[in-house]
Amino acid sequence: MKPTHRVVVVGAGFAGLTAARALDGADVAITVIDRRNFHLFQPLLYQVAAAALNPSDIAFPIRAVLRGQKNVDRVVLGTVTAIDADRQEVELDDGTRFAYDTLVVATGATHSYFGNDAWAPFAPGLKTVEDALEMRRRVLLAFERAERRPQDIAELLTFVVVGAGPTGVELAGALVEIAVDSMKGEFDLIEPSAARVILVEAGEAVLPPYPARLQTSARRQLEEMGVDVRTGSLVTSVDEHGVTLASGEHIAAATVLWAAGVQASALVAMLPVETDRAGRAMVSPDLTIPGHPEIFVLGDAALVNGGAVPGVAPAAMQQGRHGAQAVRSRLAGEAPRPFRYRNKGSLATIGRARAVASFPGLRFSGFPAWAAWLAIHIWFLIGVRNRLFVFVSWAWSYLTFKRGARIITGLPSANPTEKAPD
Repeated sequence: MKPTHRVVVVGAGFAGLTAARALDGADVAITVIDRRNFHLFQPLLYQVAAAALNPSDIAFPIRAVLRGQKNVDRVVLGTVTAIDADRQEVELDDGTRFAYDTLVVATGATHSYFGNDAWAPFAPGLKTVEDALEMRRRVLLAFERAERRPQDIAELLTFVVVGAGPTGVELAGALVEIAVDSMKGEFDLIEPSAARVILVEAGEAVLPPYPARLQTSARRQLEEMGVDVRTGSLVTSVDEHGVTLASGEHIAAATVLWAAGVQASALVAMLPVETDRAGRAMVSPDLTIPGHPEIFVLGDAALVNGGAVPGVAPAAMQQGRHGAQAVRSRLAGEAPRPFRYRNKGSLATIGRARAVASFPGLRFSGFPAWAAWLAIHIWFLIGVRNRLFVFVSWAWSYLTFKRGARIITGLPSANPTEKAPD
């Protein structure tokens, strides 16, 4: 007999996909809706931007992931444009409606320019595969243009990364490695190692969520690599010529990369729930929205415990499992328990054999942290093939200093602010 309890999961990121998989065997009919046909392993997205991995290494077809799960009724490629909480329906961009008994909203977040959206064409963020490929294109194209115009190398090979959280730190370190190691000896008129990488952070430290000792270690490792770290430096303007700081200093740079802020998916605004400044739903302790126990908001779309839960993949996966258990509890006539976040630690890689690691009762940096970062990220990749391909790519890069994905894709017309190469 077909299950009558309908669970609609919107978003197949870490939280949504985990929730759907954790409901395997439950007496429910699951519909998974996503704008993409793949789940993206976002923690490694910067490796695509840095030309170390290909998109296919960190993206997995949703249908393949859920293929063996019998209670997954449908996987739908589409964009949800409306949520009717009273009628308990979601509507797609083509007008199709799906009724639900339980709705899981796990649509993640996008980058935020803090009200300065006009900066977006000049400083791409990093949330999608397209973002990563655009970053990669701009970075590699900068070296090609410098080869054509060596007299302008100072501006063409200055890279500014805005935001010194994990993504910004990882990008800054990767840029140095591309310039110093990967492209060594490949150009005729320029020396790629002349590239200048500047990491700009409005706060007083890099990696703000980390313990002070690891913040200091991360900064030291970045500076040892040659990154110019600027903390306490608020960006007030971004244009095609670079960035301007609150101090009045203008940094001339042909390439600016944005890693400074996030904004919850616009879908959250369709829900009858209060949101914070970043657009995240202020959820109840059990991760539902007040007044609607049938609607769960998970992952980066939710403000959990007043912001005490970080917006990282392990936290999103824990929320996904909690949401699935709450559905099972309700089906059994039991009240769901409040969500409890278990901090299993955090890692940030800085470069080759450089990283910081913070686990409960244990903090370390350098090569051991880097090795732990590699092992953990390979472990959590979906699929044996992907683990193997990523391991081989990283091993090749480590042994040879080469990055195998240094391909420039896309036309200059893809960016309206960009001029064709001289």
